Amino acid sequence: MPAITKNIPLQIIDCGLADYKEILGLQLKLQEQRRSGQIRDTVLIVEHLPVITLGARKPANRFTANEAMIKTKNIDIIQTRRGGGITAHNPGQLVFYPILNLFKLHLGITEYIGRLEQIGRTLLAQTGVKSESRKGYPGLWVGEKKIASIGVRVSKGITCHGMAININNDLSIFDLFVPCGLSGVKITSVSNETSTEYPIASVKQKLSQILKEYFIENE
Repeated sequence: MPAITKNIPLQIIDCGLADYKEILGLQLKLQEQRRSGQIRDTVLIVEHLPVITLGARKPANRFTANEAMIKTKNIDIIQTRRGGGITAHNPGQLVFYPILNLFKLHLGITEYIGRLEQIGRTLLAQTGVKSESRKGYPGLWVGEKKIASIGVRVSKGITCHGMAININNDLSIFDLFVPCGLSGVKITSVSNETSTEYPIASVKQKLSQILKEYFIENE
């Protein structure tokens, strides 16, 4: 494994369309490798097969449909250790998982979450969608509608989990639960807001460039 040098480009891995559990296992493996210095800062970009994930904050994990019925729709339900509440992933939603050393980036957790929101806002602006953050509610909003969610975990300074941005995905999956535990929240997407379906490959390219600008190790 080559030695890590300063200011080398962020490693970005496009995982395509993948099972959530497979990518979760990969994140944990990379997190250990980043901690031991075997790899440089890395971001996984992925679309997931339909899945509902539960956050560590149990009161925020509330279903509106029977769990057994949900599973008959071939939707996995998975408990995670990330922050935040219940959310969903499915094809057409762009998810990215940074595996970063926050110590070397000189970032605290609050600053890191703010940087994720900046990345999301920049990406959405390039699709013609103006979004904003809300204090105390990590993620991004378009008016009263939520378009992106954040749930992270940091262990000994190394991040995993990340951010999900709705691009062209089927939003009906969000009707099966209370998104992020926030009653009455409506979910939207880029295609809903712009009446345009953006090719995911194109959005991935935009995201990759933005990530490289926001996560550069400087020492």
